Amino acid sequence: MEEVFKSFCSFGAGKDGSALMDNSKFAKLARDLKLLDKKLTATDVDIIFNRTEVKPKTERKINFKQFKAAVKLMAEKKYPGDADGASKLEELIAAGKPTAKGATKAVKGGAVDRLTDTSKYTGSHKERFDESGKGKGLDGRREMDKKASEGYVGGYQGMETYDKSH
Repeated sequence: MEEVFKSFCSFGAGKDGSALMDNSKFAKLARDLKLLDKKLTATDVDIIFNRTEVKPKTERKINFKQFKAAVKLMAEKKYPGDADGASKLEELIAAGKPTAKGATKAVKGGAVDRLTDTSKYTGSHKERFDESGKGKGLDGRREMDKKASEGYVGGYQGMETYDKSH
């Protein structure tokens, strides 16, 4: 059970995970290990974490000894009148580990597919990709229009007429 406690303490903290658990990680433990039901709700877990039997009012995190006291209180709430409730809950906790549910996933479909489909590109953008959709690199950025390479706008009709009129 101590390994599970440490894994939840360090979840999301990277390499510097401490052996102290805050309220959000305690609630995550209850959610991820599916300890919540009609008898033990998320509100009950929050209240149990903040009880004085678990930790002093001024503390914000609990150690493993305080965690065991909180588990005992959770067992009394989840299994009322059951003498083996604490051991049942400890077995459930010992078998679990933190999960990364709801993590950000890549968007599939819709506008992103249409915007990144190189076969639908037009104009000068079309010249930057070959038939397979692979970019041509610097060759695809080369100026194809003589007017544009001289510094004129593509549709300009009076190229090289400035010197003649002045």
